[in-house]
Formats: sequence, C-alpha cells, structure tokens
Amino acid sequence: MSRRWSLSNRLALLFAACTAIVSLFAGVLFSRGSEAHFIELDQQLLEAKLTGVRRALQDGPNPQARLADELSRQPDLALRIKDRDGVRWHDSSIRLPVQVPERPGLSTLNDTDNDYRVLNAPLDPNRADSPQLTLLLDITHHQHFLQRMQRLIWLTVGLSALATALLGAWAARRGLRPLRRMGAIASSVSARSLNARLPEEHMPAELAELAHSINDMLGRLDDAFQRLSAFSADIAHELRTPLSNLLTHTQVTLTRERSLGDYREALHSNLEELQWMAQLVNDMLYLAKADHGLLAVQREPLELALETDLLLEFFAPLAEDAEVKLSREGNARIEGDRSMLRRALSNLLDNALRFSPGGGEVRIRIVDGPQTVRIDVENSGGEIPAALLPRLFDRFYRADPARQEGSSEHAGLGLAITRSIIRAHGGDIRCESADGWTRFVVELPKAGQP
Repeated sequence: MSRRWSLSNRLALLFAACTAIVSLFAGVLFSRGSEAHFIELDQQLLEAKLTGVRRALQDGPNPQARLADELSRQPDLALRIKDRDGVRWHDSSIRLPVQVPERPGLSTLNDTDNDYRVLNAPLDPNRADSPQLTLLLDITHHQHFLQRMQRLIWLTVGLSALATALLGAWAARRGLRPLRRMGAIASSVSARSLNARLPEEHMPAELAELAHSINDMLGRLDDAFQRLSAFSADIAHELRTPLSNLLTHTQVTLTRERSLGDYREALHSNLEELQWMAQLVNDMLYLAKADHGLLAVQREPLELALETDLLLEFFAPLAEDAEVKLSREGNARIEGDRSMLRRALSNLLDNALRFSPGGGEVRIRIVDGPQTVRIDVENSGGEIPAALLPRLFDRFYRADPARQEGSSEHAGLGLAITRSIIRAHGGDIRCESADGWTRFVVELPKAGQP
C-alpha cells in the first residue's frame, strides 16, 4: 500500500504551487509588457528617423552628407535603400544582414549575431515607383535584457516556490497542531475511558466546532454505554431471583419421594416463575424492536373517550378494592394502533392505581388541541422528587425501593414500553409531580398531522 502524504505536506505543496503560478503569471505579464514597451519606443524612434532620412534625401543639395549626418546621431541605426525592383542602391553599414523583411511597416529580425527592429517605407509615399527605405535598429541589448529578465523570473519562481513550501510546511504544522492534539486524545478513547473530552478552548473556530460535536458524540456514547451496562446488570439481577427460586424449589422437591399432588403443586409454582420470566423476555424483545424502529404501527381512527372508558371498566374492580375513584373527562379523535395505545394507557393506569392511597383518585383528562391531543393520567398521593422524574422511563428503574421482585408488574419495564409506544406514534410523554398529584402527560399528533 502506497504511503499517504500528510495534510501538512499537501498544504505546503499547494502553497508552493499557488505561489509559483502567481509568480510565473506576474513575470510573464511583466516580460510581455516590457517587450511591448520596447517595441513602442523603437517604433517611435524609427518613425522619427524615417522623417529625417526623407528630409535629408529630398531637400537641398548634397543629400549624402546630410544623410550621413542624420545617421551619425544614432550609432545603432542603419539604412538600406533599394529601387522599386529590389536592386540595392545603398547600405550604410557593411554588417547588415543580407535577407531583410520586405513587408511594409515594423517587423523584427533575428539574425545570427544581432537582432534588429526593421521599418520598411517608401522614400516618397506619393510615388508608385519611389525607392524603398529600410531602417534597421540594432536591439540586441534589448533582447539581452529581456532574456536576463526571463531567467530572473524563472529563478524568482523557483525560489518563491521553495520558500513558500518551507514556510507553508511550518505554518501548516503549526496550524494543525490542535488537530494532532485532538487525534492523540481521540486515540486514547475506549470503552473504559469514554469520559475523555477534546479541549475546545484556544482552538480555531472550525476545530472548536468539530471538537464540540465530537464531545457531544462522546457524551451520548458514554450515556448509552452506561445505560447498556446498567441494563445488562439489571437483566441479570431480575433473572437471578426467579432462576434461584426455580433451582431451590426443584432441588427441595427432588430431595425425597413425594405424592403426585406435591409434584403438581411444585410444577404450578415453577410455571408461575417461568411465565414471569417469559413475560420479562417478551418485554425486553419489544423494547429492542422499539429501539431499532421496528414497531409496526397499524393506524386506524380511534375515539379516545371510548378507549379509555373500556380501560376504566376493566380496572374498576381493582379500583374498588383499593377504594380509589376513577374518572374521565374530555374526548378527541386520533389515528393510531388500538392494541398498542391500549397497552400504553393500561400501563399508566396500573401504575397510577398502585401508587394511589386508599380514598385517592385517578383521573384521565383528554384535551383536544389544534395540532396535538393531550392525555393526562394523574393520581393523588405522594409526590415524586424532581431529581427522579427524568429516570422514571428508564428500564428496570424503580422509584420505590420497597417494591418486591418476582412479579411482571414490578419488573420496571412498563413505563419504558409506554414511552416506546408513544414515540412510535410520533408523540412524547413526560411526568410531572407537584401539589399532591403525579401526572403523566401524553401528547399525540392529531389525525392528518405529521
């Protein structure tokens, strides 16, 4: 597997490439601008000399002397004169190249030893048979300057890229130091050290936001891991008592020969324990399905007044024995799973009955709101401390430590199942306890609401 480049090296190379491109672009612009400037200066000079040459050849006697005087003022300027048939009449220098561009106007000639700027024009623009003048300006020193400048540009590009790469590597390593520190802390996180957190202070804004998100994730993982560990311990704790009862009761039964009735009684006792264990396992599987979003909600129109009245009728004998008054007020229509909602409300009613004192009251109030339907299941009795309210829906949690094990009603899963059912319907549930009343508030979306 090929070795991957570090982020610092990639940033350094990127800085170097960007600097090289910018430097090269600026150098090319400067070189082109300088060359265009020299061409413009050469053209102005040649056009001025062309005017002087024409004046020397056309005005007055002794044109050769005036021409020599005109050319002597510009040592690097030479003149060639041809007739209209291209026959050479005059060369002001013996070092002029043999082949010279003949097209009118300005052009550049690159000879073996020298470079020239060439201007071709007729001696008399008004005559078709006028001799042709060719002015040649030696620009070798210009070209040498441009070549030196181009070499300097390439050297500057290379040195700038190298310097930027080194400085970029230093800056990148310094800038990424918080990221390496975050990586070192993150690598130390394990199932035994989920309480580690990334430092958010003295960090760039982008990394501080990332560290905050990772810390939130670690907090959620820590909480989920703690809940899972507690859940596993609670399962073992809940199953240990019935299993111990089964083993002890079976061992005692098998210590000696017994009658058929004794064996039947022992089997009935074991059956009760096994039924409770089966119910506990079914409840845990139900919660596992809810955690993975596998609860299939079969929605149908429901009249909450009718559903709650049926449940109150079912619990009426228990309420009568406990001398607890049951009542319901309000009505609303929703779409939901009849069996699941009945199970959730049954859990809430059962919980309210068990914690209502003799002569107390259990009330169901249904409030039909514009967007949601609110169902309050409340009972009179002792208040639950505010610190315990958020934990009531935890699995196997018991607010009353005096409750006895060995009954599915006391397994501590009823409220957890209720919350899973309510959330599967898109609603929410919470508990309030004040002024001698404990109230479970269920909010469900109305029919047609998301």
